[in-house]
Amino acid sequence: MAKPRKPQTLKAVSGTVRKDRAVNDSVNFPLIIDMPAAPDWLPNEHSVKEWNRLVPILIANKLLTEAGLSALAMLCALHGKIVQLYAAGECPTGHLSAQYRNLLNDFGLTPVAQSKVNPVSSNEKENPFAKYKKRNWPEAV
Repeated sequence: MAKPRKPQTLKAVSGTVRKDRAVNDSVNFPLIIDMPAAPDWLPNEHSVKEWNRLVPILIANKLLTEAGLSALAMLCALHGKIVQLYAAGECPTGHLSAQYRNLLNDFGLTPVAQSKVNPVSSNEKENPFAKYKKRNWPEAV
């Protein structure tokens, strides 16, 4: 049995995208443009604050899609639970910390994961001739 191909989006996050091996058979989910409200089921105010902090960052970098909303909500819920544990003088379990860290990496929110996410490029290309100054040539007589 053949090994399934890694989706282009995962290659983009991991930094292994190559134009000569590009396969365009992946699903493109619609991007979130406007700030969605935090889900009602988030467990505490810390998780809602994290939602309100992360959503604008992810929207600005075009990393938040319709399909990623539930994973982001889970990330925020884990953040809220971890903050509650620390506030109570307890430490989160290794499993809880690992799940949180994995979700952070999935959204490109750790220093290592940031280096694997391609920056958002604008549609406007830079003029390659802009570096040359206009000269004042003498008028033809």
